[in-house]
Amino acid sequence: MYKILKRIGDFLLSLIGLIILLPVFLLLIIAIKLDSKGPVLFKQKRVGKDKSYFMILKFRTMRIDTPQDTPTHLLENPDQWITKVGKFLRKTSLDELPQIINILKGEMSIIGPRPALWNQYDLIAERDKYQVNDILPGLTGWAQINGRDELPIDVKAKLDGHYVDNMNILFDAKCFGGTIISVLKSDGIQEGAS
Repeated sequence: MYKILKRIGDFLLSLIGLIILLPVFLLLIIAIKLDSKGPVLFKQKRVGKDKSYFMILKFRTMRIDTPQDTPTHLLENPDQWITKVGKFLRKTSLDELPQIINILKGEMSIIGPRPALWNQYDLIAERDKYQVNDILPGLTGWAQINGRDELPIDVKAKLDGHYVDNMNILFDAKCFGGTIISVLKSDGIQEGAS
């Protein structure tokens, strides 16, 4: 029953969010177009519910000649690829806003494990141990507010599994509140290879 209510809530909140944030979307679109050539949106193949694939949407923060399907924190010198506006978008997590569309379409939830890249086989396999791949991925989640990019894969999967085992409205609210604090503090963002 909670999954049905969660989907209805996701749809309504993302629809309201899209309407309220429309002026922000327009400003960011203009800034991206003025800063660098290329499309406004970045699309990337990600792993969704039941390991099906979908195209995640983000505001483009990198040059169009950036190596594809490589997580930013694994690039040797990510600063050479990130645009000026992109640096701001990443620091504030505003690059994630277009995922509201993924939520509206039912490909994602507001709260859930972040969707893995299609080629992050080690993370996908580790998440199988905790049934994480059986639920909708989220815009933010328990692992996001407990380390984000800094987490080793086994720890990230275990935190995602903890979310799956404890999924309810209060835990979702805790994740949402923790996300606001993490974004304001820019916690856990790692841009270069470590």
